Amino acid sequence: MNASDRTPADLLRSALAADPARPLVTFYDDATGERVELSVATFANWVAKTANLLQGELSAAPGDRLALLLPAHWQTAVWLLAASSVGVVVEVGGDPADADLVVAGPEKLEAGLACSGERIALSLAPLGRRFPAPPAGYADYAVEVPSQGDRFAPFVPVDPEAPALVVDGKEHSGAQLVAQARVDAAALGLAPGSRLLSGLGFDSWEGLSTGLYAPLAAGGSVVLCRNLDRLAPDALEKRVESERVTGTAL
Repeated sequence: MNASDRTPADLLRSALAADPARPLVTFYDDATGERVELSVATFANWVAKTANLLQGELSAAPGDRLALLLPAHWQTAVWLLAASSVGVVVEVGGDPADADLVVAGPEKLEAGLACSGERIALSLAPLGRRFPAPPAGYADYAVEVPSQGDRFAPFVPVDPEAPALVVDGKEHSGAQLVAQARVDAAALGLAPGSRLLSGLGFDSWEGLSTGLYAPLAAGGSVVLCRNLDRLAPDALEKRVESERVTGTAL
């Protein structure tokens, strides 16, 4: 990655310029048997569409607060990078009542209704399927995002020193986030081409870093596993081997 990268969106742009075809996020849900692999280019396309949805359809602006009520999931990673692209502050597990908009999964839909702003629901079903009908009070992400543009440009340049993420009660600017991700990547021994398997949740900095930011900062990739406790130890060993994993965070 480039030394000049100062936001997560910068890191993604550098990854796209360096090698768009390489895997970036491989996602497993061991409750459903789902496996999804996204190249840098495919992931960046999802991020661009989601950022266009945020900025255009939802009228989100730099400094707006987004309560992110989603588990560790590839679509959660997309939302984190899309918010960074716009300058929206993501509050992981934040209070919807204090947020400008909320993004919620099936288990958090009722809680998300406390948000008086825009509400987006994700089914988190395999293949990104839509809900049979949009949940009351929400727009369905799977319905709204496909028609969005494949290229994104912010209306206002994102300030790397502005707040970007709140997790574990601590606020991080984009620049702080990138700097810490680089420190974490070095501590984990990550380098270009490294492949880190993470079974940690996204409700802590450690989980977010190992599940997205540190591999991205290192020029590596992540094998993100949800419901890993459903997997037998020998099956995990086989996954590590088949996915060419170079390190784990469990």
